[in-house]
Amino acid sequence: MCSNIVMQESEGKKDTKIVLTKPFSLESESDNSDSRAPNLLNRILNLLKNVRPGSDLTHFQLPSLFNFPKSQLQCYGEAVYCRGSDLLRKCNSEQSPVERFKSVVAWSISTTRPTSFAVAPYNPTLGETHHVSKGNLNVLLEQVSHNPPVSALHATDEKENIEMIWCQQPVPKFSGTSIEAQVHGKRQLKLLNHGETYEMNSPHLLIRILPVPRVNWVGSVNIRCLETGLVAELFYKSTLSFLGLGKNRKLIQGKIIDSSSSKVLYEVDGYWDRTVTLKDTKSGETRVIYDAKEVISGLQAPIVKDPQRVWPTESALVWSELSQAILNNDWEKAREAKQLVEERQRKITAERETNGKVWIPKHFAVSFSKEGAWDCSPIHKWVPSAPIIA
Repeated sequence: MCSNIVMQESEGKKDTKIVLTKPFSLESESDNSDSRAPNLLNRILNLLKNVRPGSDLTHFQLPSLFNFPKSQLQCYGEAVYCRGSDLLRKCNSEQSPVERFKSVVAWSISTTRPTSFAVAPYNPTLGETHHVSKGNLNVLLEQVSHNPPVSALHATDEKENIEMIWCQQPVPKFSGTSIEAQVHGKRQLKLLNHGETYEMNSPHLLIRILPVPRVNWVGSVNIRCLETGLVAELFYKSTLSFLGLGKNRKLIQGKIIDSSSSKVLYEVDGYWDRTVTLKDTKSGETRVIYDAKEVISGLQAPIVKDPQRVWPTESALVWSELSQAILNNDWEKAREAKQLVEERQRKITAERETNGKVWIPKHFAVSFSKEGAWDCSPIHKWVPSAPIIA
């Protein structure tokens, strides 16, 4: 996996590394194809042999052998800032509410990214951050809770007057032959020039272990514009044949509805890793609204523009030793590096509890409902430019 590595001087200490790797893209699936699965399948089955079906795997600790070199926080951020075409600007530039909504549907699909069987990102530490800029878009993420794991995202583009706010909590459960990670939480996209807020959710990640190892995004995604009443109902499906054989097609289908009349305006059909089309139910006209090759192909690793401005809580710095060890295939060093981060986190938590201190997120105000839902609001109106550039 291609990476960018920058040395950062720490006062009174030896240099530390900032390790950034390429995001998952269409090419990642071929680079990390299921040909790896047979080598790791026995290890996975052995790892899960004492886990009962229905168990919540939220706090299940994976050995470093099963990690790829980045934090889950970085994966969330990459879905926003790593893309080959500027779909956000298109959302903002469309003249009519319907055209803007169609563009938002395409943008939402673009946040769905390929992943790989048998490897997973690191579980972020409490207070860990990821701060990256792409053009005028500044993106900031913070791990606002560790138990349960909750990640918050705030992204702003002052030039386009666009804001994004996400709050996400993955809940993975083991069924015996598969693991389904439900992603709880809410995503908001605000086109402030138009006074429009779009709310949406995330599909779930299904990791099928038997009979054939596969990874798929599945489930329903609902997108709603609060001001216009337009709604999209999207369904992510797998088109695997009986017993999981055949090609792993990533199907997406759905419709765009005018909720005021319950009229279906457009039908959505295609594959989120190829092209997605929109059919006008009135005229019958069909056109491509999303091309994965244009958006998530050939993506490169971000670069560090100003190492001195990188926060100590930055994911690429917190996990740098582990990431470098994985890139070097040095699994003993990876085990030690991961253990060091986890022990440091436990020590900080113990000290805080001993002193009776309550940890408070630095960049978000967090609330928790009796129903178990989390909500996060950014403390600052605009996200500042970042020392890491995508």
